[in-house]
Amino acid sequence: MTTQTVEYIRYRIAEARSAEFLAAYTRASRLLAASPHCVAYELDRCEEDFEHFILRIVWTSTEDHVEGFRESELFPDFLAEIRPYVGDIDEMRHYKPTTVRGKGSAEPTLYERAGGADGVTRLVSAFHALAVRDDLLGPFVAELPDAYADHVALWLAEAFGGPGPSGHSQMAAWHTGKDITEAQRRRWANLMHDAADAADLPPDPGFRSAFAGCVEWAARL
Repeated sequence: MTTQTVEYIRYRIAEARSAEFLAAYTRASRLLAASPHCVAYELDRCEEDFEHFILRIVWTSTEDHVEGFRESELFPDFLAEIRPYVGDIDEMRHYKPTTVRGKGSAEPTLYERAGGADGVTRLVSAFHALAVRDDLLGPFVAELPDAYADHVALWLAEAFGGPGPSGHSQMAAWHTGKDITEAQRRRWANLMHDAADAADLPPDPGFRSAFAGCVEWAARL
């Protein structure tokens, strides 16, 4: 069970002081970022009433915040930046996360960001073209049936959060007993990244980071 805690600090800042308030927290945020006890932070402003701000800080634990950050060499400088606004705090409390959490449908899946079925098909085709010429994977790929590529596409589509039947069981059967080495596993993962480039999958860091995590999971599976 996680020991992380979320600190909420609610401010009421007059409009005339809001610019200097934001500037002060921009400077203070560098000290939060430098703390090994700070997981994340975010300062939000109310749309309906511009005087209301909420600072959300995720700490590794309440104790790490109170006994770690507040007693560290970072805290005096942090406090110096925000001290003028301490009297404007309406609430400052720690909250524990609950199990009620999740993502909404507004965030596209990796499958959708990859271009759906067409993107996955391009990825698999690009990978196969690279793998057949590879010294480590070429002999393995040459022994696989023609239907292998279709099942890889189904499997990856599922792994990326897409619809359709699962190709997992067939993939597992094809790989069982093949004595796949660590070198082959790493080469598979590396070629998948090369194939993503060749298939013109999105190059942005957010997509590639999620793609890398999925590829690593798949390679170890």
